[in-house]
Amino acid sequence: MNAMKKLLLTSLCLMSLQPAFAVTPASSLARSARSNRLLASRPGTDRYARRCQGHAPERGLMPGATLLWGTKRAWSSEQRTDERQSVLVSVSAVPLRPADGQPKAVWLERGRLVATPKAPGNLVGTVLQGISSDGRPVDVAICGAEPSPEDPAMHWYRIEAWNPVAREWENPCASTGTVPDPRALAVRGVWDSSGARHDVPGKLTLACESGAISQCIRWGYKPWAERAGKSLADLHQACTRMARADYCGNGRSHTQEHTLIDMYDGFGVQSRTTESSAAWNTERASFEAAWAPDGAACLARTRDGRALEDVLQECPGRFHPGEAEMGGGDRCMVRRQGMHPDTVLLRNRSYAAGGHTGRSISDE
Repeated sequence: MNAMKKLLLTSLCLMSLQPAFAVTPASSLARSARSNRLLASRPGTDRYARRCQGHAPERGLMPGATLLWGTKRAWSSEQRTDERQSVLVSVSAVPLRPADGQPKAVWLERGRLVATPKAPGNLVGTVLQGISSDGRPVDVAICGAEPSPEDPAMHWYRIEAWNPVAREWENPCASTGTVPDPRALAVRGVWDSSGARHDVPGKLTLACESGAISQCIRWGYKPWAERAGKSLADLHQACTRMARADYCGNGRSHTQEHTLIDMYDGFGVQSRTTESSAAWNTERASFEAAWAPDGAACLARTRDGRALEDVLQECPGRFHPGEAEMGGGDRCMVRRQGMHPDTVLLRNRSYAAGGHTGRSISDE
C-alpha cells in the first residue's frame, strides 16, 4: 500500500514508465524505405501505407494536469482551444479498412482489445474510425501493444492518428516532460466535453497516459473491476472529476500541472496518507473536496486558490453555503443539496494554493 500511495501523491502527469516496443526487423525497415521512396514519387498515394512508421515528430509539449482524454487539444498550435477540446475523443470498434489477416472488429475484454477473428498480432496496423470533440472524423492506427507491468491483463497501445493539417500520421497523445511519447489504454464508454461518461454501442475511448481517464485506472480505479461485489465504474468517474478539480461537473479544470493530491475512498482501494514523507507533508495538507461521478459533492476550498464564491457563480444553484462534517476531520464549507457523507465516493486532500506545487514522484 505504501508503494501505491507514492504513485498517488503525484501531479496530474503520469508515470514515466514506458516499456519499449519490439524492434522492427531489418527486412521490414528495408521494405519500409522502398515504400517511402515510392510514396514520395507518387502524389496522392494511399496515406494508409504510411501509418505506424514513426516519422511524424512530436509537435510541442502540453501540460497533462487539465486534460481528460490526455490527447492534444488541436492539430495546429495556432488554433485557440481549452481543456474541453480534443483531436480524439472516441473510436469505433469496427475497423475502417479491414484487410486480409486483420480483424473484422475489436472489442474490450477488461483492459485490453480483442480482435475478431482472433490471430496473434493482427491488431497492429489496424485503422479505426475515430472522432474529435468537434465531431470531425479522424483515422486512428494501432501501431503496437504492450502488457502493463502492474497488470498484464491490461494493455497499453501505441497509436497514431492522421493529422489533416500536417498531412502526416502522428501520436495524438499529449506529451509531457516525463512521458515524451505517451501510449493509450482502451476504455469502455465515451466521454463528452462536460466530462460525463456515456455507454455508446460500438464505441470506446483510447485514453492517453497524460489524461485523467487513464491516470485514474493506474491509481487502482479500474472501471471494469469490482470491490465487495460493487462496480468501480462510478468511482473511476468520480476520480476523473477529482484529478482535474472539475468541481461543477462541466468539464472545466481548476488545477495546475504538478499539484500534489492525496485521495482516499470507502471501497478500500486507496486510504488517506497519515504519515509525512519527503514527498508529502501531512501537516501542510488539508481537506479540499468530496467527489461524486458528476463533480464535487462538497468543498472546503479550491485547489487553485480561487474564492469559493467564484465556483458558486460558475455553476449557480449547484452548491449551497453550509458546513458539513464528513468524518476524519474533513469539513465542507459549501455542499450540494441532499449531500450525505455516506453517498460520497471519493475525497481528497491537497496543499492550499501558495503551498508546494513541485515535482511529482514520477519526476524523481
